[in-house]
Amino acid sequence: MNILLSLAFVLCWSSGFIGAKLGAGSASALTVLMWRFLPLAVVLVAVAVVMRSAWRGLTARDLARQAVVGVLSQSGYLLSVYHAIQLGVSSGTTALIDGVQPLVAGALAGPLLGQYVSGRQWLGLGLGLGGVAVVTLADAAAGGDVAWWAYGIPLLGMLSLVAATFLESRARSRVAPSVSLTVHCVTSAVLFSVLALGSGSAAPPARGDFWVAVAWLVGLSTFGGYGLYWLILKRSGVTEVNTLMFLMAPVTAVWGALMFGEPFGVQTALGLTVCLVAVVVVHRGGGRSGTSLTAARSEREENRWTRSPGST
Repeated sequence: MNILLSLAFVLCWSSGFIGAKLGAGSASALTVLMWRFLPLAVVLVAVAVVMRSAWRGLTARDLARQAVVGVLSQSGYLLSVYHAIQLGVSSGTTALIDGVQPLVAGALAGPLLGQYVSGRQWLGLGLGLGGVAVVTLADAAAGGDVAWWAYGIPLLGMLSLVAATFLESRARSRVAPSVSLTVHCVTSAVLFSVLALGSGSAAPPARGDFWVAVAWLVGLSTFGGYGLYWLILKRSGVTEVNTLMFLMAPVTAVWGALMFGEPFGVQTALGLTVCLVAVVVVHRGGGRSGTSLTAARSEREENRWTRSPGST
């Protein structure tokens, strides 16, 4: 089951880069993002009104935390990715910069969450970074007239997603995935709508490919990629879920080859292989100490939730 979830997550998350490219050809980033989240937020709010049981016991602080997580993991991350692509940073280079996320998350997992990261896991993380670099090095070198500071924009997005991951992991209150997704999407819909209206880019273009891109992003990227990200995070932990991010750059290259006829050569195949090896090494390298420590932490948090449901 974990393997199937991981495979689905990688495919759905990497589809977001392709969706951004599809949308970039028909409208601005803010227009695409506004119409990606606005209808979705309306539907999720309607569902929440009908299924109110998941919202019982939640405090204003719980909802505020989820709103902040939404701003960091959706609004901040996506806006940086879309804006970078608009500035000319290629999807492969953006995926490479996002690929640094597992190293950042792995380095911070110990001091922030008390999760043990073994030497074998660090080896896997290093292999993963090397594999991503193999796939995207040529693409990054061909940046052309792209301003140097444009490459810092996806870096900010990556840091935003890391911050959201740790903020969610340190939460003491249980929040149903349906509630989290609703709060995150409503927060993003409001923020992107305000930005689009303020910049005069709220009106959607009268083009079919625009709505194809929006449907692609809602179905595959939001429900698939974003939903599976938090599900795997809860099941497997920060290091494991973030290691899967190493696969995004090479898999994005496969998407590009299949959909846009972009070249897929020996270098890309080699990088994909190295990334697959890295994921295997990390998932098998947790060790008994790491499992015990994480389990003990989970038991302590379970006791807190049992004594005082909804506390933060």
